[in-house]
Amino acid sequence: MNRDWELFLLPYKQTVDELKVKLRGLREMYHLRKEHGPIEFVTGRVKPIKSIIMKSKTRDIPIDKLEKDMEDLAGVRIMCPFVEDIHEVVSLLKNRNDLTVIYEKDYVTNKKDSGYRSYHLICEYPVQLIDQVKIVLVEVQIRTLAMNFWASIEHSLNYKYQGEFPEEINARLQKAAESAFQLDEEMSTIREEIKEIQQDFRFRED
Repeated sequence: MNRDWELFLLPYKQTVDELKVKLRGLREMYHLRKEHGPIEFVTGRVKPIKSIIMKSKTRDIPIDKLEKDMEDLAGVRIMCPFVEDIHEVVSLLKNRNDLTVIYEKDYVTNKKDSGYRSYHLICEYPVQLIDQVKIVLVEVQIRTLAMNFWASIEHSLNYKYQGEFPEEINARLQKAAESAFQLDEEMSTIREEIKEIQQDFRFRED
């Protein structure tokens, strides 16, 4: 099937761009209110065409079914300072009027065998086009900075080994994942003190 990829992916790009602006606006609102913000920073991307085609083959998804069956064509990632903030962000997203959560995957409580931790929301987002409103699927990943660091390393290694990690590398990754989670847990024990310091610093900035 021939496809104008640029035109096809445009609503997904618009979805990512709009959500990044809105979520960064939330972060700024917390700052202006001088409150602890659960959002550290936000990134997003549209899946590259090469990756789309590869995934469609490995998952046996027909090209003409991508809009319905490939949930991560558009992806937004939210990094949080603390584990507890993840659940606050999930609640914020569920209560938004411009986003409908279809289902969720809690890999924070129920980590993957690899050690991967993150909270995933599969959502519907309405995009205003020239002559219609298009409902676009978008995957939102919410994780801590430590979880994101580990996931970025694992993702890079995955390209090298194509998912077939040597036993030694796999063991080290799992150990590193546990260390990252222990760091998150340790930071949670001093969360209130850190929040007070951050707020005091912001008052001095102003």
